[in-house]
Amino acid sequence: MTHWTDQPAPSLDDFARLARQAFAALPEPFRSLAGEVVIRVDDFADDETLAMMEMEDPFELTGLYHGVDIGLRDSLGPAAEPSRIFLYRRPILDEWCERGDVGLSEIIAHVLIHEIGHHFGLDDDRIDVIEDGAD
Repeated sequence: MTHWTDQPAPSLDDFARLARQAFAALPEPFRSLAGEVVIRVDDFADDETLAMMEMEDPFELTGLYHGVDIGLRDSLGPAAEPSRIFLYRRPILDEWCERGDVGLSEIIAHVLIHEIGHHFGLDDDRIDVIEDGAD
């Protein structure tokens, strides 16, 4: 019998594949509205991002939306660069191991959907209310 401890940790490419699958599973019209967002997977947020978020521990940040939300785009004109969603592999893996009650693909999908919520202009409090209502 093989245990997960006998396997290598999922790679950045594995995470990217799981994120693409989670994105493809989104219902319409959400997928179309978020369609131009670039999804990037890194091991951790960089020092500049952590400082901007006022975080010292890189394991605290599992994902980040960077861009102009779609609600502001009409008034600001076209965005200078595409909106991006960052998924941070090591903090997500850490959460997955600590929780032990949910699959890795589910956590990746949860973080991705949370960051897409920011793309739609929702703040963390509003996203929490929506997530609580979905449970």
